[in-house]
Amino acid sequence: MGVTEVEGSDRSLEPFRSELLAYCYRMLGSSHDAEDLVQDTYLRAWRAREQYDATRSSLRTWLYRIATNACLTALEVRGRRPLPSGLVAASEPLAPFVPGENAAWLQPLPDSLLEAGDPAGAVIDRSSLRLAFAAALQHLSARQRGALILRDVLGFSASEAAGILGTTVVSVNSSLQRARVRVKEVGVQQDRLSEPSAAEQRAWVERYMKAFENADVEGLKQLLTEDVLMEMPPMLNWFAGPDNYGVFMEWVFEQAGRDWVLKAVAANGQAGFAAYRRVETHTSCTRSRSSPSPPRASAGTRCSRTPRSSRPSAWRPDSTPRASASSSDASGAAPRAFVEGCSGTSSW
Repeated sequence: MGVTEVEGSDRSLEPFRSELLAYCYRMLGSSHDAEDLVQDTYLRAWRAREQYDATRSSLRTWLYRIATNACLTALEVRGRRPLPSGLVAASEPLAPFVPGENAAWLQPLPDSLLEAGDPAGAVIDRSSLRLAFAAALQHLSARQRGALILRDVLGFSASEAAGILGTTVVSVNSSLQRARVRVKEVGVQQDRLSEPSAAEQRAWVERYMKAFENADVEGLKQLLTEDVLMEMPPMLNWFAGPDNYGVFMEWVFEQAGRDWVLKAVAANGQAGFAAYRRVETHTSCTRSRSSPSPPRASAGTRCSRTPRSSRPSAWRPDSTPRASASSSDASGAAPRAFVEGCSGTSSW
């Protein structure tokens, strides 16, 4: 491949769009920023097509180098994306909301974005898109993120990663070592979990949806682990545990009623659902995903968007595991649920 290959950009570059989107999302923690950076990457690639040398690197590696430079530049300005549980102490489930409007929150990545950019179905490690892992990456420097993702997620060699990051192999290895230690300190296990099948994931979500439709708070609580965590950016409020979750959900059904329309969705590689409340003035939406895991794994941290009112008309509990565990545990442990809500007229 050479300049001619790059000039046929629609054919040669498009197959990489989905994996570049996933890469930029891992680096930035924002689906919106990731989309912008992928577009910027393709524009830069087209402008620099005369500089591409197929004898020095593959087209894929060359694109990752461009995308990485764009991400590193963006991170100099945008910095890390925190979560409420990393900023303030836990609150009571019925406490007044406290806005955290100046923070840039970690965002989920709808699976539909990857599918839209990848009609051919490229292989992407969806487990590395989990919000728990994305949250852990926020504790790393920009170059540590790059080294960890390129080496441990994407499988580039140390020399390839050095070329992409524009540094030395020694520097890459040093950044990788520090990144691994830091990720372990914040409680995320890098080893891939044993994922349940798509049918198993959907079965858990369908049980959750059924309980939701029936406003069965006790049924919903039974589908959560003891360390379930609920966060609602841009509000600073967050709390943990099924009991607090139950108190909050009782309030939700009391205030918002029980007339909801549910739709299956997926985000960050996991099955979920959207719940739309029937109202005259606006529509509320709730997103959920869940995956089975042992009940004693430690809590995770997540993000979401929250409504305009003094109390939420939508919500989000979540506890993707930080500890090492098998997601296909034969004991029948309840799933860790992720629910995200927003007030407005549209969802993903």
